Amino acid sequence: MSTTQIYGGHEAHVYFVEESTYGETPANPEMYAVGVVSEVEPSINPNLIKVRGIGSRDLQYIRRGLRSASLKIVYYLQNINFLQHISTLNSMSIEVYYEKSSSVVSLLYKGCRIDKLSVNVSAEELVQVTAEVVGQDISVGTAKIGASYGDYSDPPLTWYETYVKKNGVAFEKATDYSFTIANNLRRTAVIRSTNGHLLKYLPERHRTLTGEITCDFEDKTELDETVGDSEFTLEFGLGGEHKALFNGCKWDADALSTRVDELVAQKLPFTAKTVNIT
Repeated sequence: MSTTQIYGGHEAHVYFVEESTYGETPANPEMYAVGVVSEVEPSINPNLIKVRGIGSRDLQYIRRGLRSASLKIVYYLQNINFLQHISTLNSMSIEVYYEKSSSVVSLLYKGCRIDKLSVNVSAEELVQVTAEVVGQDISVGTAKIGASYGDYSDPPLTWYETYVKKNGVAFEKATDYSFTIANNLRRTAVIRSTNGHLLKYLPERHRTLTGEITCDFEDKTELDETVGDSEFTLEFGLGGEHKALFNGCKWDADALSTRVDELVAQKLPFTAKTVNIT
């Protein structure tokens, strides 16, 4: 009796390549790893239009709407090769494939841009990145599309290989930090007979820059800054010489979590005006 073999997470792979023309995967591309991926969730939604009319209790038609192709990728940071595209906004083709010795299922997302990206760091943990990606279209195949697939030799970044600076000075009391960059992409369709069910444009809109630092409560510096409406810069290390520099920052709040059996934790959510990733 034959047995159907289902796929496991250990048989999944995620790679990307930059596009020179939006929505077009380069021929025979060299594909590059995103990072050490711990979770990937490819999704496709046809956004069905469900049509009712008088004279029936049931649907009369089900028509396809504007196709939504999206990806959520959670990975441990090795370098900024993928992460940087939250700022460059370059379009990419991203392939998620599931491979057994006898078969391959390939999901190729074209015309992808990163809509939202979060970096999370905690003491005693690896640096984790969560990326939410929007694509124009998806194709499903039974063969991988790349000419080659390159993985990185860089080890995943640990908490002690990153840093926090405020106004250029080391901020060495943080136990956790996170930041989120949101491009607020707009899936834009136009009236056309060819591929009208696909978005034509994926423009960025207003950008939101937020984050939070958690630290041990040592003094009243940040309390004074919150009360005094002070503005400052925050810099976060991304391995090697790479960094994310947030300018025009202000604390949204300053909360002191105080419990009888714990150290006092100071939670400092912030909003920034601009960011530069280098």
